[in-house]
Parts: sequence; C-alpha cells; structure tokens
Amino acid sequence: MTDKKSPTEAAPSPASKQTPPASSLSQKERDTINSLSYEQARDQLVEVVRALEAGGLDLENSVKQWELGEALAKRAQAVLDDVRSKLDAAQADQASAGKDAGTQGNLE
Repeated sequence: MTDKKSPTEAAPSPASKQTPPASSLSQKERDTINSLSYEQARDQLVEVVRALEAGGLDLENSVKQWELGEALAKRAQAVLDDVRSKLDAAQADQASAGKDAGTQGNLE
C-alpha cells in the first residue's frame, strides 16, 4: 500500500494561490507599513509584540495586532532583502572591476 496523495491534495488550486489572505488591515494601513524604514518597522513590531504579550486584548484586537505584526515583520524582511541584493550587486561589481585592475579593460 502506498501513501499517495490525490492531485487535489498534492497542490493547492491556482485560484487559491491568487487569492490574497483575508486581512483586517486597510489598504491605507498596508501602504503606510510598506513605506516604513527598517528601523520604523522593527520598532513598531516591538510595540505590537509587547501589546500581545501583555495580554488583556479582546480576540478582535488580538487578531488585528497579530496581522499588524505579520505585516511589519514582512516589511522589515523586505527592506533587509533589498539591502542584501544591493550589497551582493556592489560586491559583484567590485569583483568584476578587480579583474580588470591594471589593464585597459577598466577604461571601458
């Protein structure tokens, strides 16, 4: 006996990949989060975590804070990923320039 999954169990349907997760965050809130610097997103995330850890929030506010925290964490990670790609590109440029150092190739 094999443990095969049916095709419907193996992968989500294409429609489910296109549907964004439900969120109580407004588009304005998401836009504001997406404009934050890394430090701003991190600091706000710390405040969200403190509020959740302190407890005392009703279910609706807890879910809202959790969603806000998720969005802030994603923003901070996106900023870090962008910086990493810029650093990688700069290092690649330096390595490429280093190959031509002392030759006419660096004049192109």
